[in-house]
Amino acid sequence: MKKRNPLAFMPYIMVLMVLAFIWSYGGESEVKEFTYNSFVEKAPDLKFDDVNIGIGEMLIDVSGEYETKKDDEKVMVSFTTTMPKTDANIEWLEEVVSEEKNNVTIYEADVESIWITLLSNLLPLILMGVLAYFLFTKMGAGGQNKAFEFSKSKAKVEGDIKVRFNDVAGCDEEKEEVKEIIDYLKNPTKFSDMGARIPKGMLMVGPPGTGKTLLAKAVAGEADVPFFSISGSDFVEMFVGTGASRVRDMFKKAKQAAPCIVFIDEIDAVGRQRGAGMGGGNDEREQTLNQLLVEMDGMAENTGIVLIAATNRPDVLDPALLRSGRFDRQITVNLPDKKGRGEILAVHAKNKKLATGVTLESLASRTPGFSGADLENVLNEGAILAVRESRNEITMDDLDEAIDRVMMGPAKKSKKYNVEDKKLVAYHEAGHAVIGIKLEDADMVQKVTIIPRGDAGGYNLMTPREEKYFHREKEYLAKITGLLGGRVAEELVFGEVSAGAVNDIEQITKIAKNMVRVFGMSSLGPIQYADAGGNVFLGRDYANGSNYSGEVASEIDKEVRKIVDECYEKCKIILTKNRDLLELIAVTLIDIETLTNEQINNLVDHGTTEALVVEVAEVIDETTEVVESGAEEVLEASQADSEE
Repeated sequence: MKKRNPLAFMPYIMVLMVLAFIWSYGGESEVKEFTYNSFVEKAPDLKFDDVNIGIGEMLIDVSGEYETKKDDEKVMVSFTTTMPKTDANIEWLEEVVSEEKNNVTIYEADVESIWITLLSNLLPLILMGVLAYFLFTKMGAGGQNKAFEFSKSKAKVEGDIKVRFNDVAGCDEEKEEVKEIIDYLKNPTKFSDMGARIPKGMLMVGPPGTGKTLLAKAVAGEADVPFFSISGSDFVEMFVGTGASRVRDMFKKAKQAAPCIVFIDEIDAVGRQRGAGMGGGNDEREQTLNQLLVEMDGMAENTGIVLIAATNRPDVLDPALLRSGRFDRQITVNLPDKKGRGEILAVHAKNKKLATGVTLESLASRTPGFSGADLENVLNEGAILAVRESRNEITMDDLDEAIDRVMMGPAKKSKKYNVEDKKLVAYHEAGHAVIGIKLEDADMVQKVTIIPRGDAGGYNLMTPREEKYFHREKEYLAKITGLLGGRVAEELVFGEVSAGAVNDIEQITKIAKNMVRVFGMSSLGPIQYADAGGNVFLGRDYANGSNYSGEVASEIDKEVRKIVDECYEKCKIILTKNRDLLELIAVTLIDIETLTNEQINNLVDHGTTEALVVEVAEVIDETTEVVESGAEEVLEASQADSEE
């Protein structure tokens, strides 16, 4: 817990002191104040106790107590009065207040009254001044005083990192790549004796949510060194030179804490290519990048500092940042495979109450393309759904719904189709499903639903039959054929098409263009015709354009159309041949709205979503056959015995 500075409480203390002073001097006084004439008149009849007589140059201050009766009880009343200083008044006071039991004190009033008067007048002013000073100091904290801290680094320093490699799953190769950093930070002499130089910087590249920041923290946790973390956007300000100052200050602090790890997240915010884009570069960002380049591999050595950066846009980084001597090692943190997804789910499921029927392996097989953050979100959404339904455990149904929510958003169960629209969506989704079932290289159908989610009226959850690093031409063609299944089904059944296939058409066009322009899977041969230019706001210039002629562009369009037309005809043949299956799936969807993989397989094999009746019948038939065969054997044995 962060300790508060004691001076921070000073304004509150001053306010309390001022209030106490005002209350003590401004409240009602219980002291009886006599005028001179009233005191001279009543004094001879009063019984005084303690009396203080202060003799000044011109006045006599008299204070003390006298006895009186109140409700037949004796009480003591304090009094005070002022008298002119004369010899007669002094003698009179001595006669009136002097008795054997009285305690009379005589003092010089001028000496004490000067200090009392001075303090009583100046103390409120002093308290107000101190209070105003602290208030204006606090108000000025964001102004002139803050200007001296404006160029300070915003890096957060974390010590005693709790994250370890056991908390990072699904990236075994990436963890192997960073183990040398841990060994170097623990025992640098082992490398220096061999003449080896540890990489000055490591750039972690990968899609969002794959665990780049978590892996960097795990390195710091395993090495047990301070961890400086900062975002690339924290360097850049509107004032030129601020970012460069912050870079210098960050490395200065890192040198003092060395050995340590400096982690810069989203480094593309400050490390983009210089001198490119519309209107040139940004002076502040370029100065910051220049200072970062100098600090990483300039005139001075940063011994004991390991810089780790993360980005999902390495294509826009400045080449000087990626050269050897700066970011020596580039680690690609990819999306996890099935085995990695299972390990990630096991890490995040430690504190989850899963039902008996839930297996993380089956859940991993249903989530291809999910990042570590997506998988954590699936388990969390499943837990929330279980709580919503007042269950004590997370069931597979909760996790299936969670996958749908992460991919497409929550189901819009309140949105109701009319009869025609529901039929249209059912046949559309059934068309996708039939292609997935009957086409060998198509993705496997895991789930079909006509319940709206997000912008989709329904959808098919289709996963690859096996995860591959390289996709073949026939797999891309099967993908296009599967995407055309919905539109072709509408045309076969209704004789017209709807706008519901707009997302399918978008994906079809993208895949077909990549096959022709990028992958060389057409008659144009192994030549890449992709546009060289990128977004001008991401470090690209307007001058770059297409690197092919208009005639080639026309040939590309023809090849794209040829691929789509061939897949369209193939899709039409498959759906026409399996029209009965198309009708069966569509009618079932209209009835129950959602079909799982098991139910679809039962429809294909048995014509119904339930396999239990068929299985029981098969068991009965098998049992009958066994009984009959056993009876025949017994009968034959008995006949043989009788013959003997």
